[in-house]
Formats: sequence, structure tokens, C-alpha cells
Amino acid sequence: MRTITLIIIHCSATPQGVSLSFDDCRRDHIRHRGFNDIGYHFYVTRDGEIHRGRPYECIGAHCRNHNRHSLGICYEGGLTASGQPTDTRTLHQKASLVALLRELKRVFPRALIVGHHDLNPMKSCPCFDAAKEYRELKIIP
Repeated sequence: MRTITLIIIHCSATPQGVSLSFDDCRRDHIRHRGFNDIGYHFYVTRDGEIHRGRPYECIGAHCRNHNRHSLGICYEGGLTASGQPTDTRTLHQKASLVALLRELKRVFPRALIVGHHDLNPMKSCPCFDAAKEYRELKIIP
């Protein structure tokens, strides 16, 4: 098992009103980015469904210089209808992200939860302060 020190939250940079399904995201990563699979370990669609991407054991392709020791989670959205970065998470996505993060912290208790922006300030992704929002996340036994 890889040593996981970071859980990195991303957004798909998809405008409100536009859909980017898990399969569409996977296809984009394979066809246009040259990956062998989706770059994330999890993808959360607007309806709150959590889709499994790469297995934990596989290194992701989601955050340069941090893929070897991290897991990547992406939520569908992150842009206004006009393309401006903003937190577009639905209530379903917020609930699913909390549930997923609690489970991941059970498995990787020392991993820090951060946003892509925290590691690459040139990015606005995930369009909210993930480190602050999830700092006090409680693991429910």
C-alpha cells in the first residue's frame, strides 16, 4: 500500500448547467490528456453519487509533484454559467464529500485534506477553501 499523506480536493471546472459525467471525465482524461484512466481516485457528480476512479494503490494524475503520496477527489462543477470560478457544490455533493472524507480519514488517519489551490496557487480549484472547511472533520466510528 502506498503511503498517503494528502487527500486533494478538485473541481472539474464544469460550468453550471453543463454536465460532465464520470464516464465523460474519464474519456476526456484518456483521449485528451493521454492518461491510461481517469486521473482521480473518486469523482462526485452533482447528484452526490460517488464514483470510484483509480484504486488507492495506483498513483493518480491530478496534482503535479504530489501524485505519489496523495488521493485525488473531484466534484463535478466549480464554475458559474459564465465560466467564473465559484463553489457550485450541491447539498448532495457536500454530504457525499463529507461521508467519503470521513471514510478516507479512517483508512488514512494522518492524511491532510487540502484543495488543489493549496498546492498550486495558480489554480482556483476546487473553488472553496477545502483545508479550512474540512479541518475539524470528525471521524464517526
